[in-house]
Amino acid sequence: MKIAIIGLGYVGLPLALALSKSNEVIGFDINVRRIDELKRKSDRTGEVSSKELSISKISFTSTPDDLSFAEIFIITVPTPVDKNNDPDLTALYSATQTVGRHIEKGSVVIYESTVWPGVTEEICGPILEESSNLKCGKDFFLGYSPERINPGDSEHTVDRITKVVSGQNSEVAQTISEIYSRITSGGIHIAPNIKTAEAAKAIENAQRDINIAFINEIAQICQKLEISTFDVLEAAKTKWNFLDFQPGLVGGHCIGVDPYYLAHCARKLGHEPAVVLTGRQVNDSMGTYIANQISDNLKAKSKILILGFTFKEDVPDIRNSQVIDIVFRLRESKHTVIVHDPYACNEEAQSIYDITLEKTLTFQSKFDCVLCCVSHSDYRKINSTTLEDLLKEDGLLGDVKGIWRNLSLKDSIRRWAL
Repeated sequence: MKIAIIGLGYVGLPLALALSKSNEVIGFDINVRRIDELKRKSDRTGEVSSKELSISKISFTSTPDDLSFAEIFIITVPTPVDKNNDPDLTALYSATQTVGRHIEKGSVVIYESTVWPGVTEEICGPILEESSNLKCGKDFFLGYSPERINPGDSEHTVDRITKVVSGQNSEVAQTISEIYSRITSGGIHIAPNIKTAEAAKAIENAQRDINIAFINEIAQICQKLEISTFDVLEAAKTKWNFLDFQPGLVGGHCIGVDPYYLAHCARKLGHEPAVVLTGRQVNDSMGTYIANQISDNLKAKSKILILGFTFKEDVPDIRNSQVIDIVFRLRESKHTVIVHDPYACNEEAQSIYDITLEKTLTFQSKFDCVLCCVSHSDYRKINSTTLEDLLKEDGLLGDVKGIWRNLSLKDSIRRWAL
Protein backbone atom coordinates (compact mmCIF):
# COMPACT_ATOMS: atom_id res chain seq x y z
CA MET A 1 0.00 0.00 0.00
CA LYS A 2 1.02 3.59 -0.57
CA ILE A 3 0.92 5.36 2.79
CA ALA A 4 1.17 9.10 3.49
CA ILE A 5 2.30 10.30 6.92
CA ILE A 6 1.14 13.85 7.64
CA GLY A 7 3.34 15.51 10.26
CA LEU A 8 6.98 14.46 10.65
CA GLY A 9 7.80 15.26 14.26
CA TYR A 10 8.55 12.95 17.17
CA VAL A 11 5.61 10.72 16.22
CA GLY A 12 5.40 10.85 12.45
CA LEU A 13 9.03 10.36 11.48
CA PRO A 14 9.72 7.12 13.41
CA LEU A 15 6.38 5.78 12.17
CA ALA A 16 7.21 6.68 8.56
CA LEU A 17 10.59 5.00 8.88
CA ALA A 18 9.05 1.80 10.26
CA LEU A 19 6.32 1.66 7.62
CA SER A 20 8.76 2.36 4.77
CA LYS A 21 10.34 -1.05 5.32
CA SER A 22 7.24 -2.75 3.94
CA ASN A 23 5.32 0.00 2.13
CA GLU A 24 5.81 2.92 -0.20
CA VAL A 25 5.72 5.94 2.14
CA ILE A 26 5.23 9.64 1.49
CA GLY A 27 6.39 11.81 4.38
CA PHE A 28 4.56 15.16 4.34
CA ASP A 29 5.10 18.23 6.51
CA ILE A 30 4.16 21.86 5.91
CA ASN A 31 7.49 22.94 7.45
CA VAL A 32 9.75 23.34 4.42
CA ARG A 33 12.84 23.61 6.62
CA ARG A 34 11.96 20.31 8.27
CA ILE A 35 11.61 18.60 4.88
CA ASP A 36 14.94 20.03 3.71
CA GLU A 37 16.65 18.71 6.88
CA LEU A 38 15.20 15.23 6.39
CA LYS A 39 16.27 15.18 2.76
CA ARG A 40 19.77 15.96 4.03
CA LYS A 41 19.41 12.93 6.36
CA SER A 42 19.26 15.04 9.52
CA ASP A 43 16.66 14.72 12.30
CA ARG A 44 16.77 17.55 14.83
CA THR A 45 14.64 15.56 17.31
CA GLY A 46 17.34 12.91 17.61
CA GLU A 47 14.80 10.11 17.33
CA VAL A 48 16.09 8.84 13.98
CA SER A 49 19.76 8.53 12.98
CA SER A 50 21.32 9.81 9.78
CA LYS A 51 22.14 6.23 8.85
CA GLU A 52 18.50 5.19 9.17
CA LEU A 53 17.41 8.10 7.01
CA SER A 54 20.09 7.32 4.43
CA ILE A 55 18.81 3.79 3.83
CA SER A 56 15.10 4.62 4.01
CA LYS A 57 12.99 5.03 0.88
CA ILE A 58 10.63 7.67 2.26
CA SER A 59 9.61 10.36 -0.23
CA PHE A 60 9.76 13.60 1.80
CA THR A 61 7.65 16.48 0.55
CA SER A 62 5.94 19.70 1.55
CA THR A 63 3.83 19.74 -1.62
CA PRO A 64 0.21 18.74 -0.86
CA ASP A 65 -0.43 17.44 -4.39
CA ASP A 66 2.09 14.65 -3.74
CA LEU A 67 -0.45 13.17 -1.30
CA SER A 68 -2.70 12.20 -4.21
CA PHE A 69 -0.61 9.08 -4.77
CA ALA A 70 -1.49 7.61 -1.35
CA GLU A 71 -4.21 5.13 -0.42
CA ILE A 72 -3.73 5.26 3.36
CA PHE A 73 -3.32 8.57 5.20
CA ILE A 74 -1.97 8.71 8.77
CA ILE A 75 -2.23 12.06 10.55
CA THR A 76 0.30 12.63 13.34
CA VAL A 77 0.23 16.41 13.87
CA PRO A 78 0.49 18.02 17.33
CA THR A 79 -2.63 18.66 19.39
CA PRO A 80 -1.53 21.11 22.12
CA VAL A 81 -3.53 23.32 24.47
CA ASP A 82 -3.87 27.10 24.31
CA LYS A 83 -2.99 29.65 27.00
CA ASN A 84 -6.22 28.77 28.82
CA ASN A 85 -5.40 25.04 28.71
CA ASP A 86 -8.23 24.42 26.25
CA PRO A 87 -7.60 21.95 23.39
CA ASP A 88 -6.10 23.55 20.30
CA LEU A 89 -7.02 21.53 17.22
CA THR A 90 -5.76 24.09 14.69
CA ALA A 91 -3.07 21.81 13.24
CA LEU A 92 -5.47 18.86 13.19
CA TYR A 93 -8.12 20.84 11.30
CA SER A 94 -5.56 22.05 8.77
CA ALA A 95 -4.09 18.59 8.21
CA THR A 96 -7.56 17.10 7.84
CA GLN A 97 -8.56 19.67 5.25
CA THR A 98 -5.34 19.02 3.32
CA VAL A 99 -5.91 15.28 3.34
CA GLY A 100 -9.57 15.72 2.42
CA ARG A 101 -8.58 17.45 -0.80
CA HIS A 102 -6.54 14.41 -1.87
CA ILE A 103 -8.48 11.32 -0.78
CA GLU A 104 -10.41 9.16 -3.21
CA LYS A 105 -12.98 6.40 -2.98
CA GLY A 106 -11.57 3.58 -0.87
CA SER A 107 -9.11 5.78 1.05
CA VAL A 108 -8.56 5.16 4.76
CA VAL A 109 -7.63 8.07 7.03
CA ILE A 110 -6.03 7.08 10.34
CA TYR A 111 -5.47 9.53 13.19
CA GLU A 112 -2.66 9.13 15.73
CA SER A 113 -2.87 12.63 17.22
CA THR A 114 -4.24 12.77 20.77
CA VAL A 115 -7.85 13.96 20.90
CA TRP A 116 -10.83 13.63 23.21
CA PRO A 117 -13.24 10.75 22.49
CA GLY A 118 -15.44 11.55 19.51
CA VAL A 119 -13.19 13.97 17.62
CA THR A 120 -12.20 11.55 14.85
CA GLU A 121 -15.76 10.69 13.81
CA GLU A 122 -17.71 13.76 14.92
CA ILE A 123 -15.28 16.51 13.85
CA CYS A 124 -12.65 15.14 11.48
CA GLY A 125 -15.06 12.98 9.46
CA PRO A 126 -17.29 15.92 8.45
CA ILE A 127 -14.23 18.05 7.58
CA LEU A 128 -12.99 15.29 5.29
CA GLU A 129 -16.43 15.01 3.69
CA GLU A 130 -16.61 18.72 3.01
CA SER A 131 -13.09 18.87 1.58
CA SER A 132 -13.47 15.79 -0.62
CA ASN A 133 -17.16 15.75 -1.59
CA LEU A 134 -17.10 12.09 -0.58
CA LYS A 135 -19.25 10.25 1.98
CA CYS A 136 -17.59 9.12 5.21
CA GLY A 137 -18.22 5.45 5.95
CA LYS A 138 -19.17 4.78 2.34
CA ASP A 139 -16.58 6.33 0.01
CA PHE A 140 -13.74 6.62 2.54
CA PHE A 141 -13.17 5.31 6.05
CA LEU A 142 -11.75 6.43 9.38
CA GLY A 143 -9.39 4.79 11.83
CA TYR A 144 -7.64 5.72 15.06
CA SER A 145 -4.40 4.34 16.48
CA PRO A 146 -3.05 6.38 19.40
CA GLU A 147 0.64 7.24 19.32
CA ARG A 148 2.79 6.01 22.19
CA ILE A 149 6.07 7.69 21.36
CA ASN A 150 8.24 8.47 24.38
CA PRO A 151 11.02 10.88 23.29
CA GLY A 152 14.48 9.67 24.21
CA ASP A 153 13.26 6.14 25.01
CA SER A 154 15.24 3.58 22.99
CA GLU A 155 13.37 0.63 24.51
CA HIS A 156 9.68 1.42 23.92
CA THR A 157 9.99 2.32 20.24
CA VAL A 158 7.23 2.15 17.63
CA ASP A 159 8.53 -1.21 16.38
CA ARG A 160 8.35 -2.83 19.86
CA ILE A 161 5.24 -1.52 21.58
CA THR A 162 1.72 -2.93 21.56
CA LYS A 163 -0.28 -0.88 19.07
CA VAL A 164 -3.92 -0.09 19.77
CA VAL A 165 -5.94 0.18 16.55
CA SER A 166 -9.58 0.86 15.71
CA GLY A 167 -11.67 1.39 12.61
CA GLN A 168 -15.03 2.68 11.47
CA ASN A 169 -16.09 -0.93 10.93
CA SER A 170 -14.55 -4.34 11.52
CA GLU A 171 -13.17 -4.61 7.99
CA VAL A 172 -11.35 -1.28 8.25
CA ALA A 173 -10.08 -2.19 11.72
CA GLN A 174 -8.65 -5.40 10.32
CA THR A 175 -6.95 -3.55 7.45
CA ILE A 176 -5.38 -1.09 9.91
CA SER A 177 -4.33 -3.97 12.15
CA GLU A 178 -2.54 -5.63 9.24
CA ILE A 179 -0.69 -2.40 8.40
CA TYR A 180 0.62 -1.89 11.92
CA SER A 181 1.31 -5.57 12.58
CA ARG A 182 4.06 -5.42 9.97
CA ILE A 183 6.04 -2.85 11.94
CA THR A 184 5.82 -3.93 15.59
CA SER A 185 6.83 -7.02 17.50
CA GLY A 186 4.71 -5.89 20.46
CA GLY A 187 1.42 -7.09 19.03
CA ILE A 188 -1.86 -5.42 18.10
CA HIS A 189 -4.88 -4.69 20.26
CA ILE A 190 -8.04 -4.03 18.26
CA ALA A 191 -10.35 -1.73 20.22
CA PRO A 192 -14.09 -2.30 19.66
CA ASN A 193 -14.57 1.22 18.26
CA ILE A 194 -12.79 4.50 17.59
CA LYS A 195 -14.08 6.28 20.71
CA THR A 196 -12.66 3.52 22.91
CA ALA A 197 -9.21 3.90 21.33
CA GLU A 198 -9.38 7.70 21.69
CA ALA A 199 -10.35 7.36 25.37
CA ALA A 200 -7.58 4.83 26.04
CA LYS A 201 -4.98 7.32 24.84
CA ALA A 202 -6.43 10.13 26.95
CA ILE A 203 -6.42 8.13 30.19
CA GLU A 204 -2.93 6.63 29.71
CA ASN A 205 -1.21 9.95 30.28
CA ALA A 206 -3.83 11.29 32.68
CA GLN A 207 -3.17 8.30 34.93
CA ARG A 208 0.57 8.97 34.92
CA ASP A 209 -0.01 12.68 35.53
CA ILE A 210 -2.15 11.95 38.60
CA ASN A 211 0.42 9.55 40.05
CA ILE A 212 3.23 12.09 39.64
CA ALA A 213 1.01 14.78 41.18
CA PHE A 214 0.57 12.59 44.25
CA ILE A 215 4.34 12.20 44.63
CA ASN A 216 4.85 15.94 44.08
CA GLU A 217 2.42 16.63 46.89
CA ILE A 218 4.25 14.12 49.08
CA ALA A 219 7.49 15.96 48.27
CA GLN A 220 5.98 19.19 49.57
CA ILE A 221 4.89 17.45 52.76
CA CYS A 222 8.38 15.97 53.18
CA GLN A 223 9.84 19.47 52.86
CA LYS A 224 7.81 20.57 55.87
CA LEU A 225 8.85 17.41 57.75
CA GLU A 226 12.50 18.14 56.87
CA ILE A 227 13.07 14.64 55.54
CA SER A 228 14.20 13.47 52.09
CA THR A 229 11.45 12.58 49.64
CA PHE A 230 13.85 10.22 47.89
CA ASP A 231 14.67 8.41 51.13
CA VAL A 232 10.94 8.01 51.78
CA LEU A 233 10.35 6.64 48.28
CA GLU A 234 13.26 4.20 48.55
CA ALA A 235 11.74 2.78 51.71
CA ALA A 236 8.17 2.73 50.36
CA LYS A 237 8.98 0.97 47.10
CA THR A 238 10.27 -2.09 48.94
CA LYS A 239 6.57 -3.01 49.18
CA TRP A 240 5.73 -5.26 46.25
CA ASN A 241 2.78 -3.25 44.93
CA PHE A 242 4.05 0.30 45.51
CA LEU A 243 4.00 2.36 42.31
CA ASP A 244 7.46 3.82 41.66
CA PHE A 245 6.93 7.41 40.53
CA GLN A 246 9.38 10.27 41.08
CA PRO A 247 8.71 13.93 41.92
CA GLY A 248 9.60 16.70 39.50
CA LEU A 249 8.46 18.90 36.64
CA VAL A 250 5.80 17.58 34.27
CA GLY A 251 5.97 19.08 30.79
CA GLY A 252 6.18 17.95 27.19
CA HIS A 253 3.51 17.25 24.60
CA CYS A 254 1.72 14.35 26.34
CA ILE A 255 1.50 14.10 30.12
CA GLY A 256 1.18 17.84 30.62
CA VAL A 257 -1.43 18.19 27.85
CA ASP A 258 -3.58 15.06 27.42
CA PRO A 259 -5.42 15.36 30.78
CA TYR A 260 -6.86 18.67 29.59
CA TYR A 261 -8.36 16.89 26.57
CA LEU A 262 -9.98 14.34 28.88
CA ALA A 263 -11.23 17.14 31.15
CA HIS A 264 -12.64 19.03 28.16
CA CYS A 265 -14.61 15.97 27.10
CA ALA A 266 -15.88 15.34 30.65
CA ARG A 267 -17.13 18.89 31.03
CA LYS A 268 -18.94 18.71 27.70
CA LEU A 269 -20.79 15.73 29.15
CA GLY A 270 -21.67 17.62 32.32
CA HIS A 271 -19.12 15.90 34.57
CA GLU A 272 -16.55 17.87 36.57
CA PRO A 273 -13.25 15.88 36.42
CA ALA A 274 -12.05 16.75 39.93
CA VAL A 275 -9.22 14.20 40.23
CA VAL A 276 -7.86 14.86 36.73
CA LEU A 277 -7.77 18.62 37.19
CA THR A 278 -6.42 18.48 40.73
CA GLY A 279 -3.48 16.46 39.45
CA ARG A 280 -2.91 19.03 36.71
CA GLN A 281 -3.10 21.88 39.21
CA VAL A 282 -0.47 20.28 41.45
CA ASN A 283 1.91 19.53 38.58
CA ASP A 284 1.41 22.86 36.84
CA SER A 285 2.35 24.66 40.06
CA MET A 286 5.61 22.81 40.66
CA GLY A 287 7.81 25.27 38.75
CA THR A 288 6.63 28.16 40.89
CA TYR A 289 6.89 26.05 44.06
CA ILE A 290 10.51 25.10 43.33
CA ALA A 291 11.45 28.68 42.46
CA ASN A 292 9.93 29.96 45.70
CA GLN A 293 11.77 27.33 47.72
CA ILE A 294 15.08 28.29 46.14
CA SER A 295 14.46 32.02 46.53
CA ASP A 296 13.60 31.57 50.22
CA ASN A 297 17.02 30.01 50.76
CA LEU A 298 18.96 32.81 49.06
CA LYS A 299 19.83 36.41 49.70
CA ALA A 300 18.24 39.12 47.59
CA LYS A 301 19.50 39.50 44.01
CA SER A 302 21.46 36.26 43.95
CA LYS A 303 23.15 34.85 40.87
CA ILE A 304 21.65 31.48 39.89
CA LEU A 305 22.73 28.87 37.34
CA ILE A 306 19.95 26.57 36.13
CA LEU A 307 21.02 23.27 34.61
CA GLY A 308 18.56 21.84 32.10
CA PHE A 309 15.83 23.44 30.03
CA THR A 310 14.19 20.60 28.05
CA PHE A 311 11.01 18.95 29.31
CA LYS A 312 12.84 15.68 30.11
CA GLU A 313 16.33 14.25 30.24
CA ASP A 314 18.55 13.60 27.21
CA VAL A 315 16.16 15.02 24.58
CA PRO A 316 16.21 18.40 22.75
CA ASP A 317 12.44 18.94 23.09
CA ILE A 318 11.55 22.15 24.97
CA ARG A 319 7.79 22.08 24.29
CA ASN A 320 5.82 22.89 27.41
CA SER A 321 8.97 22.79 29.56
CA GLN A 322 8.16 23.89 33.09
CA VAL A 323 11.71 25.07 33.67
CA ILE A 324 10.61 28.36 32.15
CA ASP A 325 8.23 28.84 35.10
CA ILE A 326 11.24 28.60 37.43
CA VAL A 327 13.25 31.07 35.35
CA PHE A 328 10.46 33.64 35.21
CA ARG A 329 9.63 33.32 38.91
CA LEU A 330 13.26 33.71 40.00
CA ARG A 331 13.66 36.74 37.75
CA GLU A 332 10.49 38.22 39.19
CA SER A 333 12.19 37.85 42.58
CA LYS A 334 15.07 40.02 41.25
CA HIS A 335 17.60 37.21 40.90
CA THR A 336 20.01 36.95 37.95
CA VAL A 337 19.36 33.67 36.14
CA ILE A 338 21.62 31.92 33.63
CA VAL A 339 20.39 28.74 31.90
CA HIS A 340 22.55 25.90 30.57
CA ASP A 341 21.43 22.93 28.47
CA PRO A 342 23.60 20.68 26.26
CA TYR A 343 20.64 19.31 24.27
CA ALA A 344 18.18 22.15 23.69
CA CYS A 345 18.38 24.31 20.57
CA ASN A 346 19.40 27.85 21.51
CA GLU A 347 17.65 29.34 18.49
CA GLU A 348 14.40 27.62 19.47
CA ALA A 349 14.72 28.71 23.11
CA GLN A 350 15.21 32.32 22.02
CA SER A 351 12.33 32.19 19.57
CA ILE A 352 9.78 30.61 21.93
CA TYR A 353 10.86 31.83 25.37
CA ASP A 354 13.38 34.64 24.75
CA ILE A 355 15.95 32.60 26.69
CA THR A 356 19.64 32.41 25.75
CA LEU A 357 21.17 29.04 26.60
CA GLU A 358 24.75 28.49 27.70
CA LYS A 359 26.49 25.49 26.16
CA THR A 360 29.58 25.28 28.38
CA LEU A 361 30.06 25.30 32.14
CA THR A 362 32.95 27.74 32.07
CA PHE A 363 32.13 31.02 33.83
CA GLN A 364 34.19 33.95 35.04
CA SER A 365 32.50 34.14 38.44
CA LYS A 366 30.86 31.72 40.83
CA PHE A 367 27.15 31.37 41.58
CA ASP A 368 25.09 31.78 44.72
CA CYS A 369 23.04 28.82 43.58
CA VAL A 370 23.27 25.97 41.08
CA LEU A 371 19.85 24.41 40.44
CA CYS A 372 19.62 21.19 38.39
CA CYS A 373 16.10 20.88 36.93
CA VAL A 374 16.63 18.16 34.31
CA SER A 375 18.59 14.98 34.96
CA HIS A 376 20.56 14.92 31.69
CA SER A 377 23.24 12.22 31.62
CA ASP A 378 25.83 15.01 31.27
CA TYR A 379 24.77 16.38 34.66
CA ARG A 380 24.77 12.97 36.30
CA LYS A 381 28.47 12.72 35.42
CA ILE A 382 29.38 16.02 37.10
CA ASN A 383 31.70 15.48 40.06
CA SER A 384 32.15 17.27 43.38
CA THR A 385 35.07 19.37 42.11
CA THR A 386 33.04 20.82 39.24
CA LEU A 387 30.11 21.71 41.49
CA GLU A 388 32.37 23.30 44.10
CA ASP A 389 34.05 25.33 41.34
CA LEU A 390 30.66 26.63 40.20
CA LEU A 391 29.41 27.58 43.67
CA LYS A 392 30.43 30.26 46.10
CA GLU A 393 31.74 29.18 49.49
CA ASP A 394 28.27 29.18 51.12
CA GLY A 395 26.38 28.50 47.88
CA LEU A 396 23.16 26.53 47.54
CA LEU A 397 23.01 23.35 45.46
CA GLY A 398 19.46 22.70 44.25
CA ASP A 399 18.81 19.15 43.06
CA VAL A 400 15.24 18.70 41.79
CA LYS A 401 15.70 15.07 40.71
CA GLY A 402 18.06 13.99 43.49
CA ILE A 403 20.86 12.99 41.11
CA TRP A 404 23.62 14.24 43.45
CA ARG A 405 22.20 12.89 46.71
CA ASN A 406 25.21 10.67 47.36
CA LEU A 407 27.85 13.14 46.18
CA SER A 408 30.18 14.40 48.92
CA LEU A 409 30.63 18.17 49.03
CA LYS A 410 32.39 20.47 51.46
CA ASP A 411 30.32 21.33 54.53
CA SER A 412 29.93 25.01 53.67
CA ILE A 413 27.78 24.22 50.61
CA ARG A 414 24.09 24.09 51.43
CA ARG A 415 21.68 21.66 49.74
CA TRP A 416 18.07 21.62 48.65
CA ALA A 417 16.14 18.83 46.94
CA LEU A 418 12.49 17.93 46.42
